[in-house]
Amino acid sequence: MHLLVTGASGLLGLNLCNVAVDQGLEVTGLVHTRPLKGTPFDVAQVDLLAIDASLSQIESLQPDAIIHCAAIANLNVAEAQPELAHQLNAEVPGRMAAAAATWGIPFVHISTDAVFDGKKGNYRETDATNPLSVYARTKLAGEQGVGDANSEALIARVVFFGWSLSGQRSLSEFFFNHLGAGEAVKGFNDTFFSPLYVADLANLLLEMMTAKLSGIYHVVSPEGLSKYEFGVRLADKFGFDSRLITPVLANVLDRGAQRSLNLTLNSDKLEKALGHSLPTATGGIKAFYKAWLACYPQTLQGFAP
Repeated sequence: MHLLVTGASGLLGLNLCNVAVDQGLEVTGLVHTRPLKGTPFDVAQVDLLAIDASLSQIESLQPDAIIHCAAIANLNVAEAQPELAHQLNAEVPGRMAAAAATWGIPFVHISTDAVFDGKKGNYRETDATNPLSVYARTKLAGEQGVGDANSEALIARVVFFGWSLSGQRSLSEFFFNHLGAGEAVKGFNDTFFSPLYVADLANLLLEMMTAKLSGIYHVVSPEGLSKYEFGVRLADKFGFDSRLITPVLANVLDRGAQRSLNLTLNSDKLEKALGHSLPTATGGIKAFYKAWLACYPQTLQGFAP
């Protein structure tokens, strides 16, 4: 199978490409402004905002399936550039999903837990959405565009952590970098989420694609925790001083784009569809640590020109 992954230099895209290669798939990763070198998969450079040209290029690559990870994922960038966020997060996914339907190949779209307002937590796929930021609103519009264009598409609402190309993209790297240097940080103890380790997420996405699932699924850890607790658990695993993490309330800080506080998601639908339990955040922190021991961060950073 030839898998095409957009956003291949991003945190999820890069790790997904590596996991897919490890599973024996032929992989092409699409990048835009951040090129890659020396990867175990093919890389092609495209500008998805020039969507007609991009779709022609993708068609020429003859993929057997597409997982669409590319997005404006920085909340404050989306807030400052709403038109750009709408183009890439809302319009492009629908066009790509429609093309995949025409080509008769599976299409997986990556969405976000932020489509909810965070007022109650434990959200199911059937719960009403209420996005609070430009980023979240454009990602929800992307879901709707994909669903309208391609009834067979799989839409995965995700939240994840792991090692990245720059070493500075995920919450886990934030805690690792600062605590490893003995620096004090703040951890939000009123902000809850259900994060998966990125390799666990990648494996699940490939499994879901093989199972030919369609529609919306919450692809998250069945275990929710606060971001403060996440930092403490990571510190304990690496042997850092967890007392360097000061618990604070996120809702009293001005951090630009409005953020939801309780974005724990319910993953029962996916567990039932796959017939097995899902990886946990606790297990993911252990895997994050094992990857560090195996020098995986240096491997990823070696892909940067």
